[in-house]
Amino acid sequence: MSADTAQTAPKPLPDAQANPRPTIILGTAGSVLLLAGGLGAGAGSLRHPFLSGPLDWVNYGHGRMLAEVAVYTGYALMAAAWIWLGRLVIADRVRTRPVLVAAACWTVPMLFAPAMFTRDVFSYLAQGAVALDGYDPFTAPPTVLGMWTEFVNNVHPFWQDTPAPYGPLFILLAKATVWLVGSNAYAGIVVTRLLQLVGLGLLVCALPGLVRHLGGRLPVAAWLLLAGPITIVHLVGGPHNDLMMIGLLAAGTVLVLDGKHALGIAVVTVGVAVKASSAVALPFLVWVWAARLPSTRWRNFVRAGACALGVFVVVFAVLTLAAGVDLGWLSMLNASSRLVNWLSPPTALGEVIHGLVGIFVDSSRDPFVTVTRILGEVVLVVLVVRQWWSARDGGPDAVRRAAVALLLVAVLSPTMLPWYLTWGLALGAALPWGRRWLAVAAGGSVFMVAPYSAAGEQLLYEWPLMFVAVALSALAGYALVRPVRTASV
Repeated sequence: MSADTAQTAPKPLPDAQANPRPTIILGTAGSVLLLAGGLGAGAGSLRHPFLSGPLDWVNYGHGRMLAEVAVYTGYALMAAAWIWLGRLVIADRVRTRPVLVAAACWTVPMLFAPAMFTRDVFSYLAQGAVALDGYDPFTAPPTVLGMWTEFVNNVHPFWQDTPAPYGPLFILLAKATVWLVGSNAYAGIVVTRLLQLVGLGLLVCALPGLVRHLGGRLPVAAWLLLAGPITIVHLVGGPHNDLMMIGLLAAGTVLVLDGKHALGIAVVTVGVAVKASSAVALPFLVWVWAARLPSTRWRNFVRAGACALGVFVVVFAVLTLAAGVDLGWLSMLNASSRLVNWLSPPTALGEVIHGLVGIFVDSSRDPFVTVTRILGEVVLVVLVVRQWWSARDGGPDAVRRAAVALLLVAVLSPTMLPWYLTWGLALGAALPWGRRWLAVAAGGSVFMVAPYSAAGEQLLYEWPLMFVAVALSALAGYALVRPVRTASV
């Protein structure tokens, strides 16, 4: 490795260890501010139960403005603490345990916040209510509901007529959540978060095994994935079901790498039954299985592929029957493509071309975006297939290429949302990271709170805000890789 690699820092003497408490306290203060500000500035029109009576002013006018200031101040403190902690981790002056403590302290306040930076959780609850009411959630949108008005009214208008695009296990969990909480949307948000903590726990358990196989450093992996703002603010604060999906993906991948192939494929399949994106990793894991069989490559691949397919079909069928649904969700997998934003490079290219053509001719944006998205999907398929073919020797390299493929799917799909980056990071965090790439990852992570307001509304076309966000994120990436001075710790 080059001298630029952050993974090969020499092991320090015991007296060189830094005190992480100030960093943990700073980030915890930020998380508490996010919670406090979110009570008034969170997503949806839901009024938090803590703010009844004399505190209701926080939901309106200047009170809401103050709440928004608290949210962004809290995020700034958390991001600064994360970068500070990352500098100590890269310098090998903080080990894994303080990183896990920081992640826990920063996560706990978010468990009790209202929905943050998205209204997706209201869609989850509405889809669970649709299923509980006896409708097919894959054909009936939230607006079919009558009595569950608190859920439907808080679903973003863009999605109120959209059926569920998620797998049968997640529909079952959403249905159980609504059965438990009734029409109490705030309780539904908290229960949804608690269920998603299963995914976070699986990540904690899987990371040491992934690092052992993939060659990274555990403190770096834990800092990047578990304590990062995308995980805490988006996956937990959202909350988003991607957290459970990537936890199952990471756990299943470790099992496959450890030689428990069928069990690992089964666990990843459970993740697919939450959200389909993790299915991208399965063909790569087949190569890992095949490489350990004694015959020729293609006989091994056919045998491993047939066994993996059998495990997938059985597990998925059982979960589908348990949820009481059919395969109609497959037709909804492209539902997110209705969103148009420049976080997706193919979509951004279409918008740029449309803007240039618009200087001379008045035209619709849609044809330009459609063409560049199609081209982007072609490029995506080529790149993912190339990664898969290059992974045919199996082993840890196949998992590394699976992480790359998941990242490509997130970035080159017609729609890219900030939390999609965790798909590849769930595996990629355990790889060796050079300082420059860590700086890029840190800057990108810090930026990814900017695309949406605390209320879940898109801000990507507020250009002055975006320029400021990009500049601050670049500063965060630069600050991460600056040398740590002993006297300053």
